[in-house]
Amino acid sequence: MISAGDFRNGLTLEIDNAVYQVIEFQHVKPGKGAAFVRTKLRDIKNGGLTERTFRPQEKYPQAHIERSDMQYLYSDGELYNFMNVETFDQIALNDEAVGDSLKFVKENDMVKMLSHQGNVFAIEPPLFVELVIVDTEPGFKGDTAQGATKPAKVETGATVYVPLFVNQGDKISIDTRTGDYMKRV
Repeated sequence: MISAGDFRNGLTLEIDNAVYQVIEFQHVKPGKGAAFVRTKLRDIKNGGLTERTFRPQEKYPQAHIERSDMQYLYSDGELYNFMNVETFDQIALNDEAVGDSLKFVKENDMVKMLSHQGNVFAIEPPLFVELVIVDTEPGFKGDTAQGATKPAKVETGATVYVPLFVNQGDKISIDTRTGDYMKRV
């Protein structure tokens, strides 16, 4: 059991038969009255955000989230297929379970599959991936306004904004959390 006074970002809790992850929290001590904890919670089943306040002495059970390493095999158009590299068990997930998390993931890349009581609710791609640019406009010399960028399509089909000096065929590093260009490799 975790008291509301001990909430931290990323903590998962069971509240009212639902599992929530703490996105933000703030301890508030008003000049008059009792202190409270203001939180922003994400429902891990449907992704919905809710704001809620708790008294610091309230206690809730911690939800145990299982993170397993899986290899993304392929997509057949409807389902995304993953394999556990230790047991070689294969799991197929639909678009709803995968969401936008495979935007920068190539086939045979490793991902983390998050589940609660056997139900998969999210896929975590690696924090940084290296992908090849398959299509972008050429950058012209003298076309260098401060921090100018151009759209570039990478091998997974996603579009990333890159600096003007990056060309088609270049390999770049991308932060999968934000989708931002990091560096040319």
